[in-house]
Amino acid sequence: MDAISLLHERSSMGKLMGPPPNAEQLEVIYRAALRAPDHKELRPWRFIEFSGEGLERLGELFAEAEYREDPHVGDTALNAARKKPLRAPMVIAVIAKVTPEVPKVPKVEQVISAGCAAHAILLAAHAQGLGAMWRSGKYAFDPVVRKGLGLNEDDEVVAFIYLGTLGGRHKPIAQHDINDFVEHWR
Repeated sequence: MDAISLLHERSSMGKLMGPPPNAEQLEVIYRAALRAPDHKELRPWRFIEFSGEGLERLGELFAEAEYREDPHVGDTALNAARKKPLRAPMVIAVIAKVTPEVPKVPKVEQVISAGCAAHAILLAAHAQGLGAMWRSGKYAFDPVVRKGLGLNEDDEVVAFIYLGTLGGRHKPIAQHDINDFVEHWR
């Protein structure tokens, strides 16, 4: 797949199944992530890979977050939280490992760099015929989840990237009018 086709054709895949990416595919994925733009070479990324029982542990963390938010939450909601990571055979949490107060590299730039690493994961997965979905939602910002993942105060969960084999049909890729997004100053 050439680079332009990759950029134009990548799309999120919500329905994923096993097997998870193999070791060779993961090496390609992580090497791509480590090429993200990185001012001052801070390498402001950390990746946590969940598979097998790790997915269940992540689901328990999500359920704990639900319970901490509302101690009266019902079993249905807790079980739904537990099942969220099981929608794919692997999840990679992309963490912005922020180094505070670096001259000329504010926190936002470090978080965006980690976001670029997450995007590279999506592209590398697609280039290898894998499916991927970038998810965040409330768990990315929840203090229980942040603590459970071992984040420091300045760190941010940028994405939970769900990875696997394509399990459903491809939805059509939306076509947008470039002029709706581009402003010209001449």
